[in-house]
Amino acid sequence: MLARLLLLGAALAICRAANPCCFNPCQNRGVCMTTGFDQYECDCTRTGFYGKNCSTPEFLTRIKLLLKPTPNTVHYILTHFKGVWNIVNNIPFVRNAIMRYVLTSRSHLIDSPPTYNVHYGYKSWEAYSNLSYYTRALPPVPEDCPTPMGVKGKKELPNSKEIVEKFLLRRKFIPDPQGTNMMFAFFAQHFTHQFFKTDHKRGPAFTKGLGHGVDLSHVYGETLDRQHKLRLFKDGKMRYQIIDGEMYPPTVKDTQAEMIYPPHVPEHLRFAVGQEVFGLVPGLMMYATIWLREHNRVCDVLKQEHPEWDDERLFQTSRLILIGETIKIVIEDYVQHLSGYHFKLKFDPELLFNQHFQYQNRIASEFNTLYHWHSLLPDAFQINNQEYSFQQFMYNNSVLLEHGLTHFVESFTKQIAGRVAGGRNVAAAVQKVAQASIDQSRQMKYQSFNEYRKHFMMRPYSSFEDLTGEKEMAAELEALYGDIDAMELYPALLVEKPRPDAIFGETMVELGAPFSLKGLMGNPICSPNYWKPSTFGGEVGFEIINTASIQSLICNNVQGCPYTAFNVPDQELTKTLIMNASSAHTRLGDVHPAVLLKEHSSEL
Repeated sequence: MLARLLLLGAALAICRAANPCCFNPCQNRGVCMTTGFDQYECDCTRTGFYGKNCSTPEFLTRIKLLLKPTPNTVHYILTHFKGVWNIVNNIPFVRNAIMRYVLTSRSHLIDSPPTYNVHYGYKSWEAYSNLSYYTRALPPVPEDCPTPMGVKGKKELPNSKEIVEKFLLRRKFIPDPQGTNMMFAFFAQHFTHQFFKTDHKRGPAFTKGLGHGVDLSHVYGETLDRQHKLRLFKDGKMRYQIIDGEMYPPTVKDTQAEMIYPPHVPEHLRFAVGQEVFGLVPGLMMYATIWLREHNRVCDVLKQEHPEWDDERLFQTSRLILIGETIKIVIEDYVQHLSGYHFKLKFDPELLFNQHFQYQNRIASEFNTLYHWHSLLPDAFQINNQEYSFQQFMYNNSVLLEHGLTHFVESFTKQIAGRVAGGRNVAAAVQKVAQASIDQSRQMKYQSFNEYRKHFMMRPYSSFEDLTGEKEMAAELEALYGDIDAMELYPALLVEKPRPDAIFGETMVELGAPFSLKGLMGNPICSPNYWKPSTFGGEVGFEIINTASIQSLICNNVQGCPYTAFNVPDQELTKTLIMNASSAHTRLGDVHPAVLLKEHSSEL
């Protein structure tokens, strides 16, 4: 009894010494503010709740909570009842109303204007105006808290290398049950590198990106100097070279645009594009080449429509059109695939014109962290019946020239990607990247996984078993972290139980979708003053945007118009691959579903 009283006394002493906001006392998005060294106040303004901790719902809030379904219930409804959704998709005003709700309900979860950054856990002009920081959805854990997650868990977080090896590293390749393919995986990496540009010299809280959104700086360059090096300055076009009758990016030597290549890469394979890291793998250079061709194609269309326009106007207008194409493809193809919804998503900026909506965006560090989907990557890449290891693929643009874009698109459309949620599916080749993600998250003092779930209107998990949906990993995680409220954001996203037959767990979707849709629809071209034909060179340019799809992008720029999508073509084959992966106890280096897919390529 005495020992227990002593422990209780020690715990109370720690609590009294701690910043009271370390306890995260304010619920339902209430803001915690200290008043003296050991007192706090919760600002419940416009939360719909009141009371000392913003925990008592107002009358209308209580009604809304009673009527509002859980995120998993909404997901179930949207991914079932296909016949009903086919009817809904063909009734324009109903489809528009649902899409408007999707956009507003998601985007309103994102603070705009931005609020915090790594150095400011309270609102300040610096946090708002300094664009060199990533913004934050939640403020950092205060420096004077007794544990890394506030007051819960152990005084030291477990070793990040141990976390990766025990819970994240692949034992065997687990294919995505949604049939996500490598065209999706490389699109995701290519697309996000226009706004995820961490300034590693300053630290993970800082970005080198100036646009904080979809600006296609990965195509045109972040700075005006880089853009000018890549431009042809004729007919609005970007510089290019012709190899075997096809258009490819120019070289570093021809443009003097800096790229990251190791010394062994010969000059003629050092392609120069907007993002300096895209020489890393040919999958990124594939998309860089496709968008280069698309820009120059659009310039030709505009030149024919407007022979009176000069080079600068052709270039600038083509860039706006490509931004529009990108947003449409991301919403109607990319997000549509990820969602698994039978409801057909729609890119239509006019849906928001009568809504409370701000056309601005800041990239959040949490968005950057959750987008580390390295589990998508296979153990080897299958191109035109040839297999390439990571080592053979990296910094090897000769593979792209050898096979050509047509074979790349055909092969990556057929090769299945890995499942992201559920744990133990990060490829060994990128395990150091996963470890760095954990280390950097700790530098930025992210709050716990459950605090993010509460902020984005989800029920906090009650236990590690509740998080993972199984017992083995749950027990090991509990031994290392001690308390579910001390579980870290990034590893939790990857070990969270996936939704049925889905690539992600609940939290990845419910955190990621608001950031994504706010960033896309907050783009200037979606605003009432921009979204009109004259912005895009008239009806011809407007039509290019409004008819864009991943398939049309490929057909307009890749010989033979190969079939493409963001999922493998044969869903039944996908199910077969998954069953084979589950029954065959394969290890790294053994046959895995990507190889099986190659063997069944004649069935696709």
